[in-house]
Parts: sequence; structure tokens; C-alpha cells
Amino acid sequence: MTGFGDRLAAAMDRHGPLAVGIDPHPALLRAWGLTDDGVGLRAFALGVVDALGGRVAALKPQSALFERHGAAGVGVLEEVIFAARRSETLVIVDAKRGDVGSTMAGYADAYLRDGSPLAGDAVTLSPYLGFGSLLPAVDAAVASGRGVFVLALTSNPEGVGVQHAADGDGTPVAVAVARAAAQVNAENLGESGLGPVGLVVGATVGGAPARLGLDLAAVHGPLLAPGVGAQGAGAVELAQVFGTARRAVLASASRSVLAAGPDPQALADATAQAAAQARAALRP
Repeated sequence: MTGFGDRLAAAMDRHGPLAVGIDPHPALLRAWGLTDDGVGLRAFALGVVDALGGRVAALKPQSALFERHGAAGVGVLEEVIFAARRSETLVIVDAKRGDVGSTMAGYADAYLRDGSPLAGDAVTLSPYLGFGSLLPAVDAAVASGRGVFVLALTSNPEGVGVQHAADGDGTPVAVAVARAAAQVNAENLGESGLGPVGLVVGATVGGAPARLGLDLAAVHGPLLAPGVGAQGAGAVELAQVFGTARRAVLASASRSVLAAGPDPQALADATAQAAAQARAALRP
């Protein structure tokens, strides 16, 4: 069984280090001439998959923007995951789940179990009940050849108070999360040098990793980097944040690409341009 790290590394080599977020914001639905309901959502999300499936390293549906439409939205999310995987495109379900005990095991079952309609290739997780609370999902990912991306350094201002704070040992929380991820990866490294546990590190956090003593290269996992494109991060910012870990970075863009729709060719062209820019910035 080929692990997630190796599959993602191969996809980034083939298509460029870019994930396109499928983020059906109401304003984007309107811009595409679609209604803000289950019908418009389905046309939007499957339109993105049809245009970009097989052309990009990964697609990243934002679960909350599907869930806001209730059962119809969750049904569309299931369709999106199925269609993307059928196109042999990796799917990162951006759900940011985090809980303890049987509840975390339930999330693992939903997003990481073979046969689950919500299981893509990876899921985003929140570690702020302690990294150990995520072990049911981490174990499920390892067992099924899938991956997880754990929030570490996010770009929202509120994150600083938690992620930069020191734990009982004086270690910044983000550093403790990265070390825990590295420990799992050390036992599950693929041929690419990437394990199944990745981190979410905002592309606009500047010199925070260096100030905190966060060694991103030592994680040996993929680094999902939101904030590329519409939020302003370019080559200089990516180099500052990720340094020698740049080859492990999967840049994430959504609005800057999705605004080119609904024309499929325009959407594909915008994605190709963004992928080329990400490759130039991250793999000089």
C-alpha cells in the first residue's frame, strides 16, 4: 500500500505543488450565476471537479461551506469526494475536526475509513484538546494509507494566543504539535521522505517559525499552506516561512483560482498559472 506522503509527493511532482480549495462561498455562487442552495452548490462544486480533476495535485473541499446547506450539502460533498477520487485526484477534506475518545474515533471512521462516503485521501484536524486526542484519526490514517493535516501555525490573529503560547514545559504549542507529528512520521516514512502526518502552516505567518524555533523540515511531513494568491503570499513570503522545507509545501489557493469560473477552460488556465507560480516559488 502506497502511503499518503508518497502519493502526494508524486502528485506535486506531476502537477505542481498546488491544492485548489473548493470553497462555495455565497458570493462565489452568485458570481458564477448560481443559486445559494443545494442545486447551485452541486453545479459549482462538481463544475470545479470536472474542470480540474486530473490537472492539479489535490482538491480541498471546505466541509463547512457544504454543511451549511444541510443534508443536501453533505450529499454534494460525498459526490465531490467520489468524483475527485474517480478522476485520480487527491482529496483533502478540510473539516478541522478535533475531539476526544469515542467522538474522535467517530470522526476517524467518517473521514478515514475505507468505504466511508466522506473519506478522501486526507482530512484536516485541530489539536487543541492535545495532540494525543487525535491518535484515533492518526492511527486510522496510517492503517488505511491516508493522511492528516494538523493545525500548527495559522494566519488568523487569534491563533497567536494559543499557538505561540508555551506549554507546561516552556515549549510553544506549535512546536509541540510539530514534534508530535514528526514522531509519528519517523515510524511511517515513505520513499519520498514524507510521512502521513502533515501540518497546516499559513503562508502569511512570516518569521513566526524561526522566532518559535519550529523546525518544519524536521517534521518530514507535508505542509499545507493556505494564504497563497488572494491573501497575498508570494515567493518571498513562502521562502521566509518555509525555508529549507519548501519542497514539502503544498500551497493552497481557492478564491484566486475559482474567480476564473464558471468557464472550465478559464478555470483550468488559472489553475495551471497558479501551479506554475507555486512550483517556481517552492522548487526554485
